[in-house]
Amino acid sequence: MKRTAPGFAVFLLVLGGVTGAFAQKPGGILQLQHFDSPASMSILEEATRASEQPVMGVLNNLVLYDQHVEQNSLSSVVPDLATKWEWSEDGKELTFPLRQGVKWHDGKPFTSADVRCTWDLLMGKGSDKLRLNPRKSWYENVVEVTTRGDFEVTFHLKQPQPALLALLASGWAPIYPCHVPAREMRQHPIGTGPFKFVEFKPNEYIKVTKNPDYWKPGRPYLDGIEYTIMREIGPRNLAFFAGKFDAIPLGVTIPTLKDFKEQAPQAICQVNVGNVPRTMLINLHKPPFDNPELRRAMVLSIDRKAFIDIINDGVGSVGATLLPPPDGVWGMPPEMLATLPGYGPDVGKNRAEAKKIMETLGYGPDKKLEIKLSTRNFPAWRDPAVLLASQLKDIYIDAELDFVDTALWYPKMARKDFTVGAVPIESGVDDPDQMFYENFYTGAARNYAGYSDTEFDKLVDQQSMTADPEQRKQIVWQAERKLAEAAFRPVIFYPAGASCRQPWLKGWTRMTNSIYNEWRFEDVWLDK
Repeated sequence: MKRTAPGFAVFLLVLGGVTGAFAQKPGGILQLQHFDSPASMSILEEATRASEQPVMGVLNNLVLYDQHVEQNSLSSVVPDLATKWEWSEDGKELTFPLRQGVKWHDGKPFTSADVRCTWDLLMGKGSDKLRLNPRKSWYENVVEVTTRGDFEVTFHLKQPQPALLALLASGWAPIYPCHVPAREMRQHPIGTGPFKFVEFKPNEYIKVTKNPDYWKPGRPYLDGIEYTIMREIGPRNLAFFAGKFDAIPLGVTIPTLKDFKEQAPQAICQVNVGNVPRTMLINLHKPPFDNPELRRAMVLSIDRKAFIDIINDGVGSVGATLLPPPDGVWGMPPEMLATLPGYGPDVGKNRAEAKKIMETLGYGPDKKLEIKLSTRNFPAWRDPAVLLASQLKDIYIDAELDFVDTALWYPKMARKDFTVGAVPIESGVDDPDQMFYENFYTGAARNYAGYSDTEFDKLVDQQSMTADPEQRKQIVWQAERKLAEAAFRPVIFYPAGASCRQPWLKGWTRMTNSIYNEWRFEDVWLDK
């Protein structure tokens, strides 16, 4: 259910409203605050919205989540560079006829070869290579992508996977040009999208400009978008109040909403619980954390309600690894969630049990376990890390905070160069295939803890093949329970935050269950 800040209007724009109720005004540069400086501009190689958001409008997908439907699901997937799709009878082939006459920003024609090259990159099959490949595991079930002429491609699968379409619709699944090396896409991406990349100046700004030859007639309305990189909350909000930004796309904290009401009463702010759960990540292969009893004690130390109350003024959700309803599609019901380890409501009882475990392991008031607690260095990650450190102190664990710059963070995680982290799970799609195959399946690139369980992997494969949503949920919840019992990446809470925009920004729909899929911006316009 959508949550709206008191005293603010909710801006809900559906497709009919965009095309009927308003007369769109072409022109203008959209000015957006951007929360961080990414390592590169290559969506396929990065794992943060800092790169994905500004480049999503530069590229196109085969299919895309409808940009005016708030909740992502298979029913909201629409064609993009594909004109339609068709499954084979056995569910192991997915065929896409492609649009004709589409050109890359450098004038070269788009063809089926570009689609095949993109998945050769992602699957590690081509001569060109990605430096980092965080979502390679999304496509472990894909045997190959074949072409039929210049305008048809087919994905051949090992086993049926109905949710593959959900992965392909994500902002993380754009098509790259076959003729542009991957290394060049890091600095100057070439796409077929509504906007052309102009410039990225680290720690300052990212700029894109209108593609006058976009294959959708009349789009985009904007002349361009400028993303000003501003990490800290206070200066960012003051800039918005002064009219420098048309929007703060995400990250307005619940406690600061009252400032918007006072300083910018015209602002339209929309509150959502984000599908980026805050977690404690424990490296399973670094002693003493290879001891499941120690990890169980750490899980029992968590007071989830305190995180929501202190960081989000009581607005937020408690869930397991999949976003809980009503915002999410696949999360556990509350009565089932309460039976998972550490989710019981009596925090005092949980911590008393945790202390006993720690004492059995030789720790106590006079012998603390000293750890380094790593997190990415910007406010939305730092604040939960500080609170987590204070809660661990209650069970004889002293945590030294280790703040790491974004450009260094993801390589550090990929190397498993950490012991304990305060780390969100950046859920590209609200779907179990994305969550499990990317973060927990044996050998996955973003399985940072090094978790491996053949029974868990079997459950993941089983749910992936299951077409009936209700049957699939039952298997998904079994897999979630195994993760909770393994006690290495407990979900702490799902944070709430707001997006705030000026009233003249039109045509943009906030999505409830992903922060990675709404940035095409081809229908956005400025009424000023």
